[in-house]
Amino acid sequence: MKNLKEYIREISDFPSEGIKYKDITPLLLDPEAVQETVAQFIKLLGDVKIDKVVGIESRGFFFGMLLAEKLKAGFVPIRKPGKLPYKIHAESYKLEYGTDILEIHQDAIKPGENVILHDDVLATGGTAKAACSLIEKMGGNIIQCNFLIELGFLNGREKIAEHEVRSLLSY
Repeated sequence: MKNLKEYIREISDFPSEGIKYKDITPLLLDPEAVQETVAQFIKLLGDVKIDKVVGIESRGFFFGMLLAEKLKAGFVPIRKPGKLPYKIHAESYKLEYGTDILEIHQDAIKPGENVILHDDVLATGGTAKAACSLIEKMGGNIIQCNFLIELGFLNGREKIAEHEVRSLLSY
């Protein structure tokens, strides 16, 4: 089994001073590390039937799509405003300075479907909470919120504590 932390590059002062950015691109460059990552995500789920994997733009698409394929589930993108061409539901959320919006197609999730929410990093939890709100608004049953990396010191897990939260790597 590969130690996935070896594939995460830390970049100081990106995107702004004082931030220690966790760069996942070295992991994406190694096919065996990617396979190991997907296998570990599948283990986190057990044998629950999943209907849809929801990935948050844009880095949630990388492993979200691979998980959907392995689980024989549909993939649902949650995107920033103006990127989806069909009728949407939108959810605004607070950022450190201001607000942002996430959108999902209105026909992407049917009531009662079992859903995984996936993203690369759980930081402050605002984005994940907004995504969970969209899924719940559509009647989706959130089985798990899973992340490649969790920045525990930012306490993002608290914002989505009503859901099972799982991460492969913690910092």
